[in-house]
Amino acid sequence: MSVKTRFAPSPTGSLHLGGARTAIFNWLFARHHGGEFVLRIEDTDQVRSTEESLNEIYDSMKWLGLDWDGTPIKQSERLELYNEYANKMLESGKAYKCYVTPEQLADKRKEAQDKGEFFQYKREWADENSGPDKPYSIRILTPDTGEIEVHDILRGKISFDAGEIDDFIILRMDGFATYNFAVVIDDALMELTHIIRGDDHLINTPKQQLIYDALGFNLPEFAHVSMIHGADKTKLSKRHGATSVGAYRDDGYLPEAMINYLTRLGWSFGDEEIFSKDELVEKFTLDNVGKSPAVFNPEKLQWLNAHYIKEKPAKEIAELILPLMNGKGYKAEDDDKLLKIIEQLRERSKTLNDFVSQSSYFYNDVNEYEEKARNKFLTEDTRPVLQALSGKLSSVENFTYDNIQKALEEVVEELDLKFGKIAQPMRVALTGGTVSPGIGEVIEILGKEVVISRIQKAIDSI
Repeated sequence: MSVKTRFAPSPTGSLHLGGARTAIFNWLFARHHGGEFVLRIEDTDQVRSTEESLNEIYDSMKWLGLDWDGTPIKQSERLELYNEYANKMLESGKAYKCYVTPEQLADKRKEAQDKGEFFQYKREWADENSGPDKPYSIRILTPDTGEIEVHDILRGKISFDAGEIDDFIILRMDGFATYNFAVVIDDALMELTHIIRGDDHLINTPKQQLIYDALGFNLPEFAHVSMIHGADKTKLSKRHGATSVGAYRDDGYLPEAMINYLTRLGWSFGDEEIFSKDELVEKFTLDNVGKSPAVFNPEKLQWLNAHYIKEKPAKEIAELILPLMNGKGYKAEDDDKLLKIIEQLRERSKTLNDFVSQSSYFYNDVNEYEEKARNKFLTEDTRPVLQALSGKLSSVENFTYDNIQKALEEVVEELDLKFGKIAQPMRVALTGGTVSPGIGEVIEILGKEVVISRIQKAIDSI
């Protein structure tokens, strides 16, 4: 059997982590089996759906590397199709017209609530308001007794009481198909073999099976994966540190880290934590998807991102951070200087943005110093140290790391000081603070002219 899966987002907002993981699972399952992965846009909510959200979803999918097969299908372009199949169900007696207005239903629901009763639609209400040219919705005729069995790949057989399922609406009075109806039509006509989605959709599945049966469609296989929770075991939200995929991209995360982390949220392969995308395609099956909710851990995601930053070639990092640096006003170029900076900062960087925030002094003049650093290291006592360093470094002709280190060691010996006693004043003079890569590496990257100029500026500030 040729596998075909889908991801079906609604363009009513950004692509968030839960949706991204669903897309990843479907993509991996299809690619593992050499099948197809298609994209469907569920944009029938005309009020909330926006072109901006749609483009953001496309951009996020492309950034993650989740390529889809064929052209995305939009539900808003298939409204006539849904009407056609709703009328087929009318003709076959599997559905009927209901003239009860939404306002009347709301009143009946409130009446039941006021009595403390469970509200359930009654079939005999259907002909209220009936008459020629009166608006109507279309409801499916559901069984009054028995059970509906859902077979789930992850959870086995799940039984639902058919008597608890109302004759639900498949086509509204405004001519728009309801979610459950449109989804079945699309999934069936797109010939999907597997529906992998969050377990919040499990309650929809018996309703959808009734529609499959009524229209004589083949039933796909279902797999309902557990939701992602925060550390407090509640549904994942912004308060847990989770934002949209686009926000993580803008915060300097790498797509390979996001793919790796989100796949591991609910799927395991022994004790392994780190997988390339090719390895995930090779190893991913639904057998290793867990049934318990996965817990989102932002620190774990950051750890993974730092790992991929350490592993990524400096040239590739340069391509990613150069636009960020120039956006901050740095006059950075794709050159050896940038590559050296990357090699010095990669161990200290958990995100791409860390490279930018930590490299300002390599491109911008130091016009002010951290107050505590200035008070401790730019003093009358350190003036002779800075003067000695300036004189010694000025005499270095070939300004390489080895020659710089030799000059620094000579100053240490001549002044009879420990290395830290010269390194920290120099670091504050060159960077404005007390944290940086090795001082020799910083001096080499900055170059002689800048180094001498900044030392003199620090001396003058004392």
